[in-house]
Amino acid sequence: MKLIKHYILAFALFSCTVGVAQQLPQFTQYMYNTISINPAYAGSREALSIVGLHRSQWVGFQGGPITQTLSINTPLRNDRIGLGLSFIQDDLGPQNFSYVYGDFSYTIPTGYDSKLAFGLKAGFTQYSMDSEFLNDPTIAEDQFFRGYENRMTPNLGAGVFWHSTKWYVGLSAPRIFNSDYNKDKNFKALERTSYYLTGGYVFDFSKSLKFKPAFLVKATNGASPSFDLTANFLFNEKFWLGGSYRINEQTAAIGGLVDFQISRQLRLGYAYEKPISDIASYTSGTHEILLIYEFKFLSSKLKSPRYF
Repeated sequence: MKLIKHYILAFALFSCTVGVAQQLPQFTQYMYNTISINPAYAGSREALSIVGLHRSQWVGFQGGPITQTLSINTPLRNDRIGLGLSFIQDDLGPQNFSYVYGDFSYTIPTGYDSKLAFGLKAGFTQYSMDSEFLNDPTIAEDQFFRGYENRMTPNLGAGVFWHSTKWYVGLSAPRIFNSDYNKDKNFKALERTSYYLTGGYVFDFSKSLKFKPAFLVKATNGASPSFDLTANFLFNEKFWLGGSYRINEQTAAIGGLVDFQISRQLRLGYAYEKPISDIASYTSGTHEILLIYEFKFLSSKLKSPRYF
């Protein structure tokens, strides 16, 4: 029975890593964690901004992905230049991916209230497998898993981000180079290039009510495209409430989002996502917590709330 469980887990994990290629983590609250996928976003909030996010995916499903991110980005005195640093820890069962990347952006005005930013991202991805998993007698004797060890690979990314106070659109490829995490030449475990297209718009219904639809399209070499749609209402510039829908060839999910602008500097968000595909019978859903803090010493440019 233990052998069967290992092979079920192996199939689930490696069908993602090998069959359709390892992809960057996905987020329900992607519109507030843009720095993780688009370096051109760095400095766009016009304040020193710290963003933390925790995502527990497929709760109740053994080995379900757990993702944590922490990022900081800020404009410089020359406010056309933005800098950022992001860290992502993504654990998929016995597989562990750590991403550490720095971001640089340069922004030019394109109109009275719009700006176009170009960005570069550089850093490394570390890949490892849990020693407890590899040392299991069942796994240690299996040639399928041989050749795995800690591996660190550098990579580069690029992006553009065009925005105003009411709308935005971005295009990025946060990991340009394919990366092989396995020494075994007969077996490839690749980090494939992913392309992200994002956008959103804020509609003013009244002084106390705004509506913001947004989308994200992700295309990865060797994998089916993924589509995320969200719609949020903002009440009295303090409280966001909305829903989300994600679909790709293998899975689909619906969700709800709620955000609180606790103060001018602090924002707290929560999202819940429920699969509506075959895996729904094995999990109670996905939980995501978001925290954004913006420093007051840049208060001359600190706008609250930020719509994206």
